[in-house]
Amino acid sequence: MEKVRIGVIGTGMAWEKLHYPAFRELAEYYEIGAVCDLQPELAESWGRVLGLAPKDIYTDYRQLIHRPDLQAIDILTPIVDNHRVAAEAAKAGKNIILEKPMGATYQEALATQELPLRYGIKMMIAENYRYSEEFNLIRKLVTEEKLGPPVFFIYNSTNCFPCAMKKNTFSAKEWRQHPVYPGGDILDAAIHNLAGIRHIFGGIKNLQAFGLPQNDDYSPYAALTVNLQFFSGVIGQFSYYPAGREPQKPSIGLRIFCANGLIYLENTTCGIINLFYNNEDHEEIGFRPMRGYYNELLNFYHHLHGQEALGVPPEMELGDMRAVFAILQSIREVEIVKVDREKAYSIV
Repeated sequence: MEKVRIGVIGTGMAWEKLHYPAFRELAEYYEIGAVCDLQPELAESWGRVLGLAPKDIYTDYRQLIHRPDLQAIDILTPIVDNHRVAAEAAKAGKNIILEKPMGATYQEALATQELPLRYGIKMMIAENYRYSEEFNLIRKLVTEEKLGPPVFFIYNSTNCFPCAMKKNTFSAKEWRQHPVYPGGDILDAAIHNLAGIRHIFGGIKNLQAFGLPQNDDYSPYAALTVNLQFFSGVIGQFSYYPAGREPQKPSIGLRIFCANGLIYLENTTCGIINLFYNNEDHEEIGFRPMRGYYNELLNFYHHLHGQEALGVPPEMELGDMRAVFAILQSIREVEIVKVDREKAYSIV
């Protein structure tokens, strides 16, 4: 089996906790050929872990992307750098794995979407919720109408950003605490939830959102709630609470009300999807948490070898970003906002 030789730009927490474990599991598919980080000690540390020579360790990504022996680049940079680094890697002719979101603004995202066609490269956006076992299982249950046609849903996500700011977490990063991109934590974290429900129900026709303003930089809103109407006919409510906790368990989670029962996912780490039937029957479907990173890298490998369609191309991620910016617009203007122009972006 021919391995894909990868260069990594950004060896921080996303690399350590998310991408690297998946690459390690896929060692027969990928070989890490070079790493880059602005912090020399971090790049050197990962160079030692990966058994790289000094010449394979960089602090300037522009040098790394021009390596002729690298077939693809894994970009894990702060949001404000995503488009710029991806554009330079694409111009250098490299295939790209790009962390979400694919730009700090919608205009940057539009420009990122054009890179594959412009430079003849392949680009996957690493939206792990679309690759996760739980959201793909729920999508299948809904599509096959396991509990009858879906009618409506409620989805509540709580992410106590202030609770985690002083811990060894993603929230501890300065660029996340004081973001210079619209929406702050909504664009960075809530986009996952929106990608998940768009993966299940397809394109969003209209939405109306309300937000509770706050003065903290990490998010313009302490909480928000969104009413959503999908082209599929399903309606639902998504609420996001980045400023606090949900102390009562089980959590509200994702609850999809169908004609013959309820599909319930408490969270993405619980390992169980509950099916509650109207006749009082109950069924549990197990899933392995955190498999989205493995699945996305495996899909990217097969796509590079012409064996699979790409699960999350840039145009699909653009729709997830469009939903985020539609929410911000709706809150700001106190209006219903049209979101997608098409019913869904289908996956082969």
